[in-house]
Amino acid sequence: MSTSTTEKFIPAKRYNTIAFALMVIGVIAAISLFVTTGGEGNHDNRARFWASLLQNSVYFLLVVNAAMFFMCATTLAWGGWQIGFTRVTEAIASCVPVIGVIALVILLALCFGDHHTIYHWTDAEHVAHDPVLEHKSGFLSKGFFATVTILTVVLWSFLGWKMRQLSLKTDEGDIVSTLEKRKKFVWNNTVMAALYIVVFALTVMSSVPWLWVMSIDAHWYSTMFSWYNFASTFVAGLSLIALYVVFLKNNGYLPMVNKEHLHDLGKFIFAFSIFWTYLWFAQFMLIWYANIPEETVYFKPRAEGIYSAIFWMMLIINFVAPLLIFMSKDSKRNYTVVTVVSVLVLFGHWLDYFQMVFPAVSPDKVPMILFDMGIGLGFVGIIMFVTGKTLSRHSLTARNHPFVKEAVIHHT
Repeated sequence: MSTSTTEKFIPAKRYNTIAFALMVIGVIAAISLFVTTGGEGNHDNRARFWASLLQNSVYFLLVVNAAMFFMCATTLAWGGWQIGFTRVTEAIASCVPVIGVIALVILLALCFGDHHTIYHWTDAEHVAHDPVLEHKSGFLSKGFFATVTILTVVLWSFLGWKMRQLSLKTDEGDIVSTLEKRKKFVWNNTVMAALYIVVFALTVMSSVPWLWVMSIDAHWYSTMFSWYNFASTFVAGLSLIALYVVFLKNNGYLPMVNKEHLHDLGKFIFAFSIFWTYLWFAQFMLIWYANIPEETVYFKPRAEGIYSAIFWMMLIINFVAPLLIFMSKDSKRNYTVVTVVSVLVLFGHWLDYFQMVFPAVSPDKVPMILFDMGIGLGFVGIIMFVTGKTLSRHSLTARNHPFVKEAVIHHT
């Protein structure tokens, strides 16, 4: 197989077959869950169905969006080492509009439908008799929720598209043919990345996790919750990038990328696994130590109740496993080890979102998790299909990027 810098990714028949098979599994799982829990007149059962859609759509939307955050953050830092696989991050980020539309439909259906067992604050009669929810009604309102949700998906999609278009212009040699043109390109790229980071700060790092996830437990709140969500989905997004880098390298693509680049991706996964654990511990420890009933109500069913096994298993997968496995230098350069850890991290943080959502929706019984995993596999299939299509449309290497030399000579 040729390894020229101009080649495009050609998805193998098996790749597309797996992607379509996973999407079919997701559809079957969703239909099966709807049939078994969607009975008329049973709000709790219907909440079980919609909660699964909510958990999976929000989690995978934030994961693919994390790829764009990684690209924009490294752009603002004027980094060059990631240019060798920047088309991978762009391709993953191209899933944002697709999964964003799915999540948007689900979130708006929950907001304006009669599924009040998930978002209690959408029930006007319930809010009128609940002083806590009435006090929060300025923030937890249908109009504000819908406005922020629509703006978030639109801005993420638009700014991601703009970053992609800027990157593709480097395939045109003329745009970076002179020093002035290179300076202009770097300036435009930096400005667009900065705009995205501002939007990211106002959404993922503040309002969106509060609205989409924390408001399921509308009486409870944590000022660290958004950062906790960011750390969870960012390390999962890094793992998804690493999986695609390994996959493409194993198939003879990405000639500029070597074990030095993989090592740095491994260091990011290692570091942000620890950062996530720091936020997990800080949030949990402060609430446990203060022992205030309105705060402990969130952790009691998760750490001590019927969800405790998932709660502690999630911590082991997301902290202990990456810490011990990725501690050595060689492990972060081994394709097999990186693949195993990346899959573990993606699954572990999927479990994290499962335990964020379901103890509030189904407090008396742990639902059959196989349905939720099936729906999750459907989203994995969507990511595989969209990412593969995007990778196949243009060169896998931004060969004329002003910082491409840094990617070639990168050493860590």
